[in-house]
Amino acid sequence: MAISLYSFSPPCFLTFCFVMSCLLLFPGIAIPTNAGIVRSYKFEIRLQNVTRLCHTKSMVTVNGKFPGPRIIAREGDNVLVKVVNHVSNNITIHWHGIRQLQSGWADGPSSITQCPIQTGQSYLYNFTITGQRGTLWWHAHISWLRATLYGPLIILPKKNVPYPFPKPHKEIPILFGEWWNADPEAVISQALQHGAGPNVSDAYTINGLPGPLYNCSEMETYTLKVKPGKTYLLRLINSALNDDLFFSIANHTLTVVEADASYIKPFETDILLITPGQTTNVLLKTKHHLGNSSTFIMAARPYFTGQGTFDNSTVAGILEYQINPNGSVFNSTFSNVSIKGLLPTLPPINGTSFVANFSNKFRSLANSQFPANVPKNVDKQYFFTVGLGSNPCPKNQTCQGPNGSKFAASINNISFNLPTTALLQSYFFGKSNGVYTTDFPSFPLMPFNYTGTPPNNTLVANGTKVVVVKFNTTIEVVLQDTSILGAESHPLHLHGHNFFVVGQGFGNFDPNQDPAKYNLVDPVERNTVGIPSGGWVAIRFQTDNPGVWLMHCHFDVHLSWGLRMAWVVLDGKLPNQKLPPPPSDLPKC
Repeated sequence: MAISLYSFSPPCFLTFCFVMSCLLLFPGIAIPTNAGIVRSYKFEIRLQNVTRLCHTKSMVTVNGKFPGPRIIAREGDNVLVKVVNHVSNNITIHWHGIRQLQSGWADGPSSITQCPIQTGQSYLYNFTITGQRGTLWWHAHISWLRATLYGPLIILPKKNVPYPFPKPHKEIPILFGEWWNADPEAVISQALQHGAGPNVSDAYTINGLPGPLYNCSEMETYTLKVKPGKTYLLRLINSALNDDLFFSIANHTLTVVEADASYIKPFETDILLITPGQTTNVLLKTKHHLGNSSTFIMAARPYFTGQGTFDNSTVAGILEYQINPNGSVFNSTFSNVSIKGLLPTLPPINGTSFVANFSNKFRSLANSQFPANVPKNVDKQYFFTVGLGSNPCPKNQTCQGPNGSKFAASINNISFNLPTTALLQSYFFGKSNGVYTTDFPSFPLMPFNYTGTPPNNTLVANGTKVVVVKFNTTIEVVLQDTSILGAESHPLHLHGHNFFVVGQGFGNFDPNQDPAKYNLVDPVERNTVGIPSGGWVAIRFQTDNPGVWLMHCHFDVHLSWGLRMAWVVLDGKLPNQKLPPPPSDLPKC
């Protein structure tokens, strides 16, 4: 909400000036307020030389770091992040999973809630964390810049509020990402020009390091140092552009306690699956007695069922035990043993059955302190097909996509075109004409056997279409994968809302049989869900957040091909149910 300086008394005005001066002069400091803490950060977007795999390149970073800096706040805090763009690329930052209640102008997706921050410009992202705690993350939300612009966003519980699980000895963010010898912007630009699938990354990374299984990377290995008999909270984040990842630590069991900043009923697993966009908190209980080795390998590699190319490699890190006060390793034999012989066993690349069994283990805590407020009654039902398709090759051009076409991706066969004016501005000022239309189909216009033999015609429609819904509408969406150009799991992310995953299955969704199997008691609450390969998932949420909210596949290649749509949530009747005006420094197109 905009603040008028004339509404302050002289003492309050002086206090306001002092607080704002502190925030500008000392980024990263915390200023106490009545509601919580004002936490101020400054993101300088600049080029930095970074070396991996014996390859040095100049890349876009935040404050010269790869991955980017950590943001830490508590539930109820107000977060201010001033982003200053010193590079030639246009920039936006998305605070992935933050609800952005009445702060949609700070959500970040380019052309949706804002125009990008241009060279030499800045923008102050201003949002309050309401009713959330756990692990989220931030990343660039324009083209493929999130390949290097990403970092953890850690929300601690309110003071004196404990975790609903044993207090850990230490908390460690683990970010999975990718390293590209080439410029990822050049990779996707070339792919879009020729219509083919893009080149793949050269390595996966753990906290920016590829590990010893790649050429010229032995010294670029992430090492997690632990003590025997302790409990560690690992905050896992999949920041990779285009790949679901399996993860495991050899000879150790992990206890999953949180998904997408929502507590769940704890369960144990040796292996987990995490899609791009998802976060998973796990407890690692270290061994009391180590035997002959104090060094263990952690590893991640992709889960993939599509027909294109992908980075079929493994990133490894080291779990290293320490027992002496000086931090030295106890009885390590790692240097004498081939690392490949120490790798944990991971499912096959196309291990869909493991993924389904693993996904079904997630259940909300659903207790008095953390209830599962899953909507029991539905106001609006939608059925969205999700998958690949094609666009015709332009005249006088040779294309390398399916049958000489260009790859495309769509929801209900609509491939979303980004507008030149941000949707939220167009909506707020009532100037949608020529920017977007409100006729996004609620169901496929031409039903077919979605997971059977695909139709001969793979062409998609193109447009900037949205769904308009009233405030506090209860929504159910069934997301159906299709076999067009290959069935695969799609990680779908919804901005501005959490949703409950009430059901999932393989094959075509059956509206007469499948809803009877829904879990309406303790379904997991998430912001990103993997649609089963060759299957469907049903989600429910309440439109309690006015604004314009993107929903899209978190594989950036599919996002670039148009696999996205937007919800326009109208204002409610009460003042706290209305979208406030945009801030004065909102970037202009």
